[in-house]
Amino acid sequence: MTGKGSVNHNSRKFHAKNTDPQRSRWNVEYCNQDIREVYHELFDGALERYNAKQTRKDRKIEDYYEKIRSGKQEKPFHEIILQIGNKDDMGAKTAEGQMAAKILDEYMKGFQERNPTLRVFSAHLHMDEATPHLHIDFVPYITGSKRGLDTRVSLKQALSALGFKGGTRMETELNQWVTAEKQQLASIMLEHGIEWEQKGTHEKHLSLLDFEKQERAKEVAALEKQKAELKEHNANMQEVNEKWLDQLENIEREISSAHENREEADKQADQAKKKIAQYEKKLTEMAPMVKDMERFAEKYSADSEEILPEAGTLEMGKAYREKKAKPLIKKIVTVLRSVYRAYLDLSRRFSDMQRSYERAWNKVNSLTARVEELWNENRMLRENLGDFERVKGAFGA
Repeated sequence: MTGKGSVNHNSRKFHAKNTDPQRSRWNVEYCNQDIREVYHELFDGALERYNAKQTRKDRKIEDYYEKIRSGKQEKPFHEIILQIGNKDDMGAKTAEGQMAAKILDEYMKGFQERNPTLRVFSAHLHMDEATPHLHIDFVPYITGSKRGLDTRVSLKQALSALGFKGGTRMETELNQWVTAEKQQLASIMLEHGIEWEQKGTHEKHLSLLDFEKQERAKEVAALEKQKAELKEHNANMQEVNEKWLDQLENIEREISSAHENREEADKQADQAKKKIAQYEKKLTEMAPMVKDMERFAEKYSADSEEILPEAGTLEMGKAYREKKAKPLIKKIVTVLRSVYRAYLDLSRRFSDMQRSYERAWNKVNSLTARVEELWNENRMLRENLGDFERVKGAFGA
């Protein structure tokens, strides 16, 4: 079930005597990543944090992979090998062998999700040997460690994080995990009508109670993961909520300002309307009189000699004509023309006031449309905020 692992053999960089190179094209390579790249991916950040805390140069780690490879506490990686039946009942060239390959493929596709603390970097399904079998190479690791690197290699702790707590000398975390993986493979076999016949094994299997405890531990781990994801989602939603609240406050300020502007515009429009009514009333009253004045001024604006009759032979009449009548007519014409100009000025002001009223009324209409637009945007944001509050209430603060 478990082995030392030879990545070069698994990837067929060389062929052993028991392989058939002509059938190697039927092999399946799920992944084949350089283990050093995996170590950089998993541990570079933790290594940098660890070295930053060290005051002595001899305690710093230059190459974490080399440290593990040359050390005695942990292996750089582990391998699990799975095979269904043997060459007599599940030969690679037979239909039964093809069924075995299908089961192993299904098993492999769920392996990484099922074992998140076992980082798979090489996995191969071999069909060029006597019996289909699967090699999975992985790096076991943990995060949040209080000793050494906060993310480091540890098979025991990686399996413990999956719910395998060990116990006796035979009931190690590894033995419990291997048994659970066998059970997983057996359940897939059973779905395809193949029953696992257990024989010739010296491994002590989990009791029903232990197995149930193990399954509960897996469920707890899954729930913890889901809780962390929900917490992150909640934080994101909170950030979005704060943005929505800021937008709501800005929109409400705009609405308040728009209302004030609209009220002022309404006042201006009402004042303009009242003034227009006043001017219009005055103009209506003055129009007939001004027309008469205009005719009168036109009539008497000509040479007074042509308008006034001759005084005759009497000296007193001539003096009256020259000294009183003619000057009076000139004054009347001047007054009439002044009144007419005042009327024209009033008419111009009336036209200006009409245009001012139209501008004020257009501004009112524009502000009314803007207020309605802001109210609609405010309503949509409040609906979104309400949705967030319901989600937040469902998931918890």
